[in-house]
Amino acid sequence: MSDTERPESPFPRPLTGTEKRVLAAAAAGERETLEAFLDDQRAAVVRRASGLSEDDARRRLVPSKTTLAGMLRHLAIVERNWFQHRLLGRDRAELGLPADDLADDPTWDLADGDTLPELIADYERACAESRAAAAGLPLERTFVHPQVGELSLRWLLVHMVEETARHAGHADILREQTDGTAGF
Repeated sequence: MSDTERPESPFPRPLTGTEKRVLAAAAAGERETLEAFLDDQRAAVVRRASGLSEDDARRRLVPSKTTLAGMLRHLAIVERNWFQHRLLGRDRAELGLPADDLADDPTWDLADGDTLPELIADYERACAESRAAAAGLPLERTFVHPQVGELSLRWLLVHMVEETARHAGHADILREQTDGTAGF
């Protein structure tokens, strides 16, 4: 093969920056790998919600409170709860988080004036705050969860990959139901 020839890419489309970061982390350390996968799932949620009308973003297509707009609100609250409140010990009220008793789970509720661009921006801000909260802390750093006990930053990052990936999958399905956009 000459220098100008390149093998055909196994990917059907150009990769996003976060997908490239995941591939680059294939032989990286544990922290870089965890952070790359988490950021890729965060970006996937934003991609699935982006470009929708306000009505479509709020449309309930399942019996639960799950909507694409509500998912952004929920995930922003989850980010702040775990990284700001649990890991750093900041006060829930100071962070604007709902009460710890989530029997009716208000984390999915939207205000009438919430807009999709504002929800995306708030989620992206929450993710940036989470990155900053974890930066420089060792993966072995622990904090205490009142119901579970001692947890590590390592556990928190794995948990957030799981939580965000689950909702990214929900977002894929909701987006396909909304306007037929499937896949990436």
